[in-house]
Amino acid sequence: MKAIFLDRDGVINQLVFYHEQGIIDSPYTIAQYKLIDGVCDAINLFHQQGFKVVVVSNQPGVAKGYIDLAMFEALRNKMKSDLAAGGALVDGEYYCLHHPEAAVPEYRIVCDCRKPKPGLLLRAAHELSLDLAGSWMIGDNFTDVQAGAAAGCRTILLGRAKCELCRLLDENNTHPDFIASNITEAAKIVIKE
Repeated sequence: MKAIFLDRDGVINQLVFYHEQGIIDSPYTIAQYKLIDGVCDAINLFHQQGFKVVVVSNQPGVAKGYIDLAMFEALRNKMKSDLAAGGALVDGEYYCLHHPEAAVPEYRIVCDCRKPKPGLLLRAAHELSLDLAGSWMIGDNFTDVQAGAAAGCRTILLGRAKCELCRLLDENNTHPDFIASNITEAAKIVIKE
């Protein structure tokens, strides 16, 4: 079975700008969580084309102490309920909660699951009997492209290319198979290919 692997933040839901820290990051509260327009339609289109849809996402907010496990679970449930309200579902979810510089000691781990390593995709492929060569990784960061390529998938980078991102891709000799402005455009690319 082939799959569409989706990063979560910036692909399924909107990123949040935190003024005090001057960073763009994952939502830390339910009120901040908002689906990106078109995501339910894209997920349904992937299913219609015979793909499983699997979330693979680094979520170091717990490790960094920004959220606790209860809020992490609440955000997962919010994603699933918002997708269900739009008639969509995901076939699996795989998260890395680790970070090598975590504030919470039990999550201060150098692991195989944190993208750009392909551990989340490999675990999903094993547990869900997925064909990685027939699968796609769609994400908004070069680590998504690296993880997808390392797992043997085709890759799509969402968003307009940024100079810094292009430099990182070049330095790491990692390039997406395609660049799309959003998940709806990515779905069209997958279907065409």
